[in-house]
Formats: sequence, structure tokens, C-alpha cells
Amino acid sequence: MNQFIRSLSASQQVGALFLVVFGLLSLATVILVLLSLRERARTADGEGDELRDLQSLLKTSWLMVVVFWVAWVSDERVAIVLFALVSFFVLREFITLSPTRRGDHRSLVLAFFVVLPIQYSLVASARFDLFTVFIPVYVFLALPVVSALAGDPQRFLERNAKLQWGIMVCVYGMSHVPALLLLNFKGYAGKNAFLVFFLVFSVQTCMIVQHLVARHWRRKPVAPQISQSFSWSSWAVGVVAGGLFGGLLSAITPFKPAQALAMALIACTAGSLGHLVMKALKRDRGVTNWGAQGLSSVTGAGGLLDRVDGLCFAAPVFFHSVHWYFDL
Repeated sequence: MNQFIRSLSASQQVGALFLVVFGLLSLATVILVLLSLRERARTADGEGDELRDLQSLLKTSWLMVVVFWVAWVSDERVAIVLFALVSFFVLREFITLSPTRRGDHRSLVLAFFVVLPIQYSLVASARFDLFTVFIPVYVFLALPVVSALAGDPQRFLERNAKLQWGIMVCVYGMSHVPALLLLNFKGYAGKNAFLVFFLVFSVQTCMIVQHLVARHWRRKPVAPQISQSFSWSSWAVGVVAGGLFGGLLSAITPFKPAQALAMALIACTAGSLGHLVMKALKRDRGVTNWGAQGLSSVTGAGGLLDRVDGLCFAAPVFFHSVHWYFDL
């Protein structure tokens, strides 16, 4: 089967994926609509909460499919601009729900309108040596200097650490997704969008399976103050499921099955643990999701960071693992 899929052209492969993935998501959407209609006649809060969680996961899956499809049908530079916009909105959500002071305004302008464009420009130029160190080295040293020049010492360390963390997750992490489009694998020209698909859906499979296992196989949570659903059992099942799914996708990647399994396990581990970290940040901010406070949107982006937080952690780990292992 792998040899047959590899023998197909890129257009034939993406057509087959389109039919399978969009078909499955459409079927899942119809099922959830029917379940929601049945739920209206019930009063069980627990089942309603579970249904809402499943609907949220389905929305995330649709978003990931659209991201992959745009990356496939558009030029690489268009895809990079798309991900830059995603970074802008998720950083906006992160900063909006984090208190700032007047002395932070210069640093915020630097983050949104200087750091973010430069980072994605480095990605577009395939300057992998520089784009991997630009933020964690140069930007992390420059931001405190800009804040210090503003002359506001109150909670200086906390304010700068918050902004640095937001840039690291929302800009640095997300910028590694379009960077996958520029990796130069021998005999794989024109198919790099499948690497984005591989990464996104391996991580998403892990997250969905972990959520479903936690719902129906109750175990003692590892960090109950952060997440009541995160246990080592559900986490392990989710990571293994995501890894196996990645192994099955080896035919559309430059990896052999064992390599695809290993890379998917790495990505799923980083993504699922990163999602837990972002939950801890939300607990610290006193919110249940990044894009909404109660029923009203705070940032206008609709909780985008909630849908890509795991990807922000998985992408840099996956990118550098691939880049190092294959010596690209």
C-alpha cells in the first residue's frame, strides 16, 4: 500500500487525502449535529459538557484541515503570510489576557510590528541558522533593554517574562510550521505540504484520543489544580495513538514507517505536554480559554490560541528533530 501511494503524483495524493479527511470530518459533523439535536431534549449537564468538548475538538480539526489545504494550494510565501497572521492573532490573545503597563507599550510595538515580521521573513528566506536563534537570543536580550528605557521598574521581571513567553510560543513556535515547507528532501520536491499535514494530524489525533480516554477512563490526574483530565494513562494512550497514526501516514512523507512513527511520537509528546503548560497559564490568568471571557470574545479571534497551542510546542521540536536527523 505504501509503495502504491508513493507512486501517485502529488496531486493524486492530495486528492485522495481530501476525499478521506474531509469525508470523515463531514461524517463526524453530521453525527455531532444529530447528537446536539437529541441533547436539547435532555437535561444532563455532564453529557452536554462532553458534547461541547467534542464540538470544540471538531472545530479544531476543521481548522487544521483548512490550514493544511491553504498551505497546499497556495504559494509557499502565501502560506508563510497566513501563518504570520495566525501568529499575530494568537499573540494578541495571549497579551490581551495578560496585564500590561504603559511602560510595556514600546516592547509590544516591537513584538508585533518588528519581531514577528522579521521572524517570518527569515523563514521565507530559508535562513534556518538565523531564524532559530533570532528570538531566543537577540530578541530576548533586546526586549528588557527597551522596557528599561521606558523607565518603569514595577514588576519589571514579571512583565518582561510574560512578553518573552508569549513571543516564544505564539511567534517562534508557530513560525516552525511554514518552515517545514522549505525543507529540501531528495526526491520530495513539491510535496512538503504533506509534512504540515503529518505534523498537524498526528498531534491532533493525539489530543482527541487523549481527551476521549480521559472522559471514559477516569484516572487520578497528575496535576489536578491545572487539569482534571490529564493523567499519565490517557496521555500515554493519546501519544501512542498519534504515533501510530503518523506511522500510517509514512507513504506521504519522506520518512520510512519506523522514522514516521518516531517523528510522530516526538511531535505528539511535545504537543500534548505543551497543551498542559498552556492550561497552567490559563489557570494563572483565571480564564477557561484564551479567546473568550464567559460568552463574549475578548480579542475577536475566537480562541485561536486554544486550537493551536499544542502545535506551537510540537512544531519547533518536530522541525529540529527532522532537520537534525536527516542533516538538511
